[in-house]
Amino acid sequence: MNLTEEWKRYLEELADPENIDVSSFEVQETLHPELWDASQLLDEEIGDTLYDIAKEYFKNLDLNWVELIDVTLTGSLANYTWSQFSDIDLHLIIDYKQVDENQELVADYLRKSSSLWNRNHKILIKGFEVEVYIQDSNEPHYSGGVYSVKNDQWIETPNREDPQIDFNNVKKKAANMMDDIDEVLKLFTNKEYEQALDEAEKARLKIRKFRQSGLERGGIFSVENLAFKVLRRNGYLQKLSSARIMSYDKTMSINGD
Repeated sequence: MNLTEEWKRYLEELADPENIDVSSFEVQETLHPELWDASQLLDEEIGDTLYDIAKEYFKNLDLNWVELIDVTLTGSLANYTWSQFSDIDLHLIIDYKQVDENQELVADYLRKSSSLWNRNHKILIKGFEVEVYIQDSNEPHYSGGVYSVKNDQWIETPNREDPQIDFNNVKKKAANMMDDIDEVLKLFTNKEYEQALDEAEKARLKIRKFRQSGLERGGIFSVENLAFKVLRRNGYLQKLSSARIMSYDKTMSINGD
């Protein structure tokens, strides 16, 4: 068996629903004890450090005419769904309209800026990596908990609940999306770069809409949102991003492979 055959068999095995691990989605008994005190307030040193990170990042954006409305901690570490895979989701809240009237351009610029910062930095707080994100103040945000780092208080207080999750359906949905990404990778491997780029873009948009619809209908414990998290934790979202970038580079190259 050659390397390509081994690689294809590996992908097929990984995308099998039976091989998808969802054990990390169990609800915890408490908020993470190293981040939160007995009164469920953010540890003071951690809060100060996160706020400093946010202010420094915002300063480097050179948007001095835009108000930094708030800095929030959200995601699984701001509720009872944290695990070893969690990140510290640090959101900087601004009004996109203050940046420019072209909202689509602003969103694209800030998303790429955040991605670049996250790739170039690896700041760990109690073993969890800090991920920054610029959030429009008018953008709906779905989370079990939102904490204002700037004001040191809860905006949305998390409630511990034991939801009924259809884990089999989560596995199936994740496996279907993994199949789509595997197809992109196979196209790239076969040097069908234009088709790989087209399919990568379709998969990216499909996954984004899939997750958004799940959040709107069922919240953070929706099948769609949990399937998305499976893809993020097993590295499939990164594979899709890499394949999309490499396919674009190949299609724009002259006298390349």
